[in-house]
Amino acid sequence: MDNIFINYSLLILVLPLVAFVILIFAGKRLPRQGDWVAVSAILVTLILSIVMFVAMLLDYNPVFSQESTFTWMDLGAFKIELGILVDNITIIMLLVVTLISSCSHIFSLKYMEGDIRYSRYYAYLGLFTFSMNGIVLSNNLISMYMSWELVGLSSYLLIGHWFEKDSAADAGKKAFIVNRIGDFGFLLGILLVWSSLDSINFEVLGNTFMEFAQHPDRIPDIWDKVGMAAGLLIFCGAVGKSAQFPLHVWLPDAM
Repeated sequence: MDNIFINYSLLILVLPLVAFVILIFAGKRLPRQGDWVAVSAILVTLILSIVMFVAMLLDYNPVFSQESTFTWMDLGAFKIELGILVDNITIIMLLVVTLISSCSHIFSLKYMEGDIRYSRYYAYLGLFTFSMNGIVLSNNLISMYMSWELVGLSSYLLIGHWFEKDSAADAGKKAFIVNRIGDFGFLLGILLVWSSLDSINFEVLGNTFMEFAQHPDRIPDIWDKVGMAAGLLIFCGAVGKSAQFPLHVWLPDAM
């Protein structure tokens, strides 16, 4: 039972990706072009999220945290670990993402009915949900950035779904390009954090910043110089994705 939250979180993460793969390769050959695969997968993730949320409320622990990692790249002195982190905020956000995604999947059953790329639309919706869950579950900045970029890709595919229309094709390209500006800033911010503090793990960084707040004399000189820039650059990623000024120009065309 100790790792039940990790196991449920992995299922929530993987199921939309499984639906994406099935629909991309076999969607048109399935009954109803496989919409039931996507809807079933997302409803299961919603149920799992509700179970986790209720379990959190019944046995609330304000410092609850579970983490699972694996080594993605090990070149001796250069090592990158990927993983998932489950805490109270993660559980709440998983419920938010799976609930909204479930509503989108169900609404699309009627809204997209008869579309010539019906199965492909649901595949992209699954990829988008997988990417959003990846952001929520990331335990470090590299994991988050990878999922962040997948959100950008799946957004581009969904915005340009009706690419026969010039307006849809142009809107997709515009969203993709503008978001790359914000994401490039995000990447630079990650590199500044990594080079200055020697970590990209959220728990390690949280403890580090707590120590800085309690003991300002322990703040490294390099972080004193680049900390503000790193924070603003990471914020650039959020500015692009959430269409805030001045990277808001893609949103009206995407609606």
